[in-house]
Order: sequence, then C-alpha cells, then structure tokens
Amino acid sequence: MDFLQQLNPTPFMLMLLIGIIALLESLALVGLLVPGVVLITAASSLAGHQEIAVSWMLAAAFLGAISGDLLSFRLGYWENGRVLRRWPLSQYSGWVIRGQRFFDRYGAYSVFIGRFIGPVRPIIPLVAGMMRMSPVTFLGANIGSALLWAPAYTLPGYWLGQTWQQRLALPAGLEIALVTLAACTVLLAVLFSWGRLQTSRQGTVYRWSLLAVKRLPLLRRPWLAMSQHGDVPVATLLLLVLSVGGLSACTLWVMGQQGSTPLDTSIQHLFDWLRNDILMHLSSTLASISDPYGLCALLAPWGIWILTQGYWALLGHWLIALSGIGLLNSLGTVLIGRERPLGTQQLADSMAYPSAHISSVVVVVGLTAGFVAARLERAQRVWVYWAAIATVLPIALADLVLGVHWFTDLVGGALLGLMVCALIRLSWQQRSHADVWLPWQWLILASGVMLIARMAWLPVV
Repeated sequence: MDFLQQLNPTPFMLMLLIGIIALLESLALVGLLVPGVVLITAASSLAGHQEIAVSWMLAAAFLGAISGDLLSFRLGYWENGRVLRRWPLSQYSGWVIRGQRFFDRYGAYSVFIGRFIGPVRPIIPLVAGMMRMSPVTFLGANIGSALLWAPAYTLPGYWLGQTWQQRLALPAGLEIALVTLAACTVLLAVLFSWGRLQTSRQGTVYRWSLLAVKRLPLLRRPWLAMSQHGDVPVATLLLLVLSVGGLSACTLWVMGQQGSTPLDTSIQHLFDWLRNDILMHLSSTLASISDPYGLCALLAPWGIWILTQGYWALLGHWLIALSGIGLLNSLGTVLIGRERPLGTQQLADSMAYPSAHISSVVVVVGLTAGFVAARLERAQRVWVYWAAIATVLPIALADLVLGVHWFTDLVGGALLGLMVCALIRLSWQQRSHADVWLPWQWLILASGVMLIARMAWLPVV
C-alpha cells in the first residue's frame, strides 16, 4: 500500500477535494463536462482507505452539492434570460431548453428529482432561478436532495476504499496499475466528451482554429480546400494532432527504456494475478475474432458491397489504409525491435511495439465507425464512436490477459491506428464524392455471420 500512502493527500485536502468535486458536479454546465461520479467515487475511496471519519466525508459532499446548486440558482435568478447570451451557455442553449422542459413537467419537484439524473442535474438549478422559483422552496428541495445524494454517491466508494485490499487479496505493488488504468479511463472519457463538443461549428476549438486561419495566411488555402465540401473537419484534425503527438511521446519513452517500462511491468503483474481459465478462454476467443482471418471475415461483406456498387474511391481509401497500417507496423517493429513479454512462445520470433494487432483493429473499426457516423445525424454519431471504443477495448485487454503484449505496445498501436484513420478521413473529405449508401445494419449482421464461420472452421493464427 506504499504507493497509495504516497498518493493520498492530507485529510483536510481530501475533504476539500470531495467538496469541490461535488460543487462542480452541480454547477451549471460544468457538471455536464466533468465526470463527477467517477471522480467523487475515486476521492471517497481514498477517504475510506485513509479511514477518515465518514461523517466528515458526507459533510464535505453535502456542502459542496448545496453550494453548486445555490451558485447555479443565483446565476439564473440574477441574470434571468441574459445568461443564455453569455459564454459558454450561449453555445449550449439546447441543454437549457431540455432543463426547461423538465422543470415545466415536474415543477418544484424537478430540483429534488434532477439531482439524481445526470443530463439535467447541473441545469435544473439554473433553470429554477430563471423561472423565478421561490428561494425558500428551492433551498428546501436543495437541502433535501443533497441529504440523500451525498451518501448515495460517496458511501460505495468509501466502503470500497476501506475493504478492497482485504477482500480482493491484491498483491502488494499492484496499486499503481489500478490507478493508472483508472486515470486513463477518466482522461479518455473527458477528452472524448469535451472534444466532441468543442470541435463542432459552435465549439471553442473550431472558433480558435478559424481565428488562427484569419491571422496566418499560410493556413488559409488548406482551410478553404477543406471547407469546399462542408464544414472543416476540425475534430479529425484534432484527432490527427493528438494521435501523432501521443505516438511520438510514447515511442520515445519506449525507446528510452531497457525492455519494459515500470508501468508495463506493474500492469502485466496485475493481469498475471487476474488470469484464470475463464478469462483465458474468453481472451483466446477475442483474439480469434480479431486476428487476420477474423479481420478478413469482418471486412468481406463490406468489400463485396463496395465492389458491387462501384464505389471505387471508397475502395481505394480502404486499400490505402490497410496497406499503410501494415507497412507502418512492419517499419515500427523492425526499427524499435522491442521483445514481447517472457513466456510468449508462439510469437517469440516477432517484435512487440507497436502492437500490429491493435493498430489493425483500430483502423478497421475506426474507419467503419467514421463512414457509418457520416450518414447519421450529429446527435447520433457519438453512439457509433462509443460502440467502436467498446469493441476495441476488450480486444486490447485480451492481449494483456494472454501476455502477448506490454501495455505501452497497445497504446502505441492504438495511437498509430488512430493516426491512419485521421489521415484517411481527411483525404476522403478533401474531395466531393458520389453519395455512398451503406446498409450498415445488414453489413454488420453479415460480418457477424462470417465471424462465426471463421471461428468454427479456421484455426487460430
């Protein structure tokens, strides 16, 4: 437990942190962008681990929740309708409209009910103030809901922090792996949620990009070229910048180490401890789905449809993506020459970084998600991307269970795949194309049938 002891803040700072998280979770608009449930669970787990009195933790969460709602209420009460014309609420007026509908439906009870409903929790107090709700009535609903919210959201994490080491019998020294994986999950969720909002035409990143183009003449021609066939794909450009930067940093870190990094070793020890027959069987199944045979089975229905419909430009982009990721994987593994974890006999003659397996899966799943999402309304696209993430993540974890890759191999492979996805999407959006119709529901079903056939009749590579 030495790592957590060093990580833990003082009791006072921890109580202050819980209060601030509870406040931000309830603050107008901010609560939509902050993963408050994850953060307050993590903070309350630290409080339980330090054996801080539960009453102090509940009091900090209670006061923070009340304060956040009061600030939001006062903002709406004082500013009234003017608040919708001020940044950043001026960019997210749709959320306020949803909150107004919720308030119209439930009236004074909406303050109490809304505390426990994520999408409207940070909006209802603001709307209540705009609708001139009685401050006394609001305060009563605020206090009453906070009395229930504080224990409901903090006690599970607190009890986990008190008992997880004993109940799980976790070997010493693996805490860093759990903390790292949890931090990566939170960071990815924040970046994905924040980036999706900020790269739209009304988002801050889009407006900053447009301002930079106006001030830097060298950027005007590329910007105009990308804007000829619709909005400039700022989200794709941001993905390219982040993936290239992240891949460069990860590769330099790996090259600077002798073998595995300390993080790799810690995470591999964690998965060695978790490994059992069921997980091994499940991981082998996932590996068979995403090996070369599996990827061919996934792509076959899509390729047949593209060929029969004569979508030659789309076919060309797919071929460039698949051949490009294969070439980059070969170059990377040869130049870096990193060995796989010990005991991986079936792959002992191949190099580990970057993970060719994960980079190929990311390209196939990511490009499929990109082309499918382009056919949907903007509000529906997020679910396609979350489905893509949910598809790739178990496959990556399976590699750790099987012990065929280090953690940073998977990170480097995923970043390389995202870079190729971004480049292909940018190339596709540079030109106007004939309308591409993909019956994606039927194609996904056909891919599933092909995968079942592959698992039944072909050996695992």
